[in-house]
Amino acid sequence: MSNITQDEVRKVAHLARLELLPDEEAALTTQLSNILDYVEQLSELDTQDVEPTTRAIEVSNVTRLDHLQTCTDRSAILNCAPDRDDDFFKVPQIMADE
Repeated sequence: MSNITQDEVRKVAHLARLELLPDEEAALTTQLSNILDYVEQLSELDTQDVEPTTRAIEVSNVTRLDHLQTCTDRSAILNCAPDRDDDFFKVPQIMADE
């Protein structure tokens, strides 16, 4: 059985830059101990012949085909822009001038 102390919770919270209230520290102490106990139980399983995976169940993305459409009302789209400069969208600069 894993026993996490409140001092350990405070240390991790400090490293993660989290401010915890005393009742949150107490709750996390119990929760983290329970999580470590569960991981300890999982380590008892024989996974020798289990292939590595990223998910427990198979999932596939449902996507739709893109259909090219001509925009006939340019001004309507530009009017939705939060900021514009004549016929152009105005966006924040992301790269510095050199």
